[in-house]
Amino acid sequence: MDDSYQFIFENNEKWVSQKQRQDPEYFGRLAKEQTPEYLYIGCSDSRVTAEELMGLDPGMVFVHRNVANQVNGIDMNVTSAIEYAVTHLKVKHIIVCGHYHCGGVQAAMRPQDFGMMNPWLRGIRDVYRIHQEELDAIADDKVRYDRLVELNIQEQCLNVIKMPCVQERFREDHYPIVHGWVFDLHTGRLKDLHLDLTSLAGDIHKIYDVTDNEWVVNAKKPLPEC
Repeated sequence: MDDSYQFIFENNEKWVSQKQRQDPEYFGRLAKEQTPEYLYIGCSDSRVTAEELMGLDPGMVFVHRNVANQVNGIDMNVTSAIEYAVTHLKVKHIIVCGHYHCGGVQAAMRPQDFGMMNPWLRGIRDVYRIHQEELDAIADDKVRYDRLVELNIQEQCLNVIKMPCVQERFREDHYPIVHGWVFDLHTGRLKDLHLDLTSLAGDIHKIYDVTDNEWVVNAKKPLPEC
């Protein structure tokens, strides 16, 4: 068997031993029902972890990852993860976290056929189309690329707040709150984009709202925001 594969199980044994030495009850608590406060929607990039970069332990973050951190309403994987986290786990925060130098975003910027990836990349290309005037005005390729990473995160946050389960839960107890983050691979630092989703959404609630009209018209309870 490949030594690099077997090495994973050796690492696991070391990790188990270390955890048991530090806290004999660690795995007993871990086996109990999870009660995370955070749903993290991130990119599948192997360089970007979730709990590690947030400095949190297992059981504290419910994680969903896909290429370029997309929230597509017809993707049952991400929508079921959001539904479960919001409705059953009662998370208080939903974090959409992208990262600079994202291969998926970079691919979407190229006029190239990526085969089976084309439908997935179309969502990012749509973000480019929506913000084309701003992006095309940026002369520096790297700066334009990084800006599309940020705009993609912003758009996926808006896609989160379009979801009925998010709106209904927010109407009941003002949670979850939606955040847009970006991770910088060069520095290891997280950056909160401080998105004003209520302003960005504009009249989005008139189209996507599924709650009572009084909530929409009188704006007694705004859309989930950062």
